[in-house]
Amino acid sequence: MTDSAIPPSLCCFVRVRSRDERFVEFDFAIENPELFVELILPPQAFETFCQRNAVTIMSDEQAHEVDQQMEKWRYGDAGSELSYK
Repeated sequence: MTDSAIPPSLCCFVRVRSRDERFVEFDFAIENPELFVELILPPQAFETFCQRNAVTIMSDEQAHEVDQQMEKWRYGDAGSELSYK
């Protein structure tokens, strides 16, 4: 049993945005990598967080897919910007 309040049947995703000796900035999602919260933790706390929540670190390919979906929602079509003239 872990200290996580998240049921183990749910898949958790982490996308690291930046990392240095003081902080790790990352996105955390449950089940749907497109719906995430942005978090910042010290490196040791980040490692503990990842272990307790049995996260899957997103690959560059997965992150690219999420970015494309976000653009689709933002502009109406993946990779193309709509004009509102």
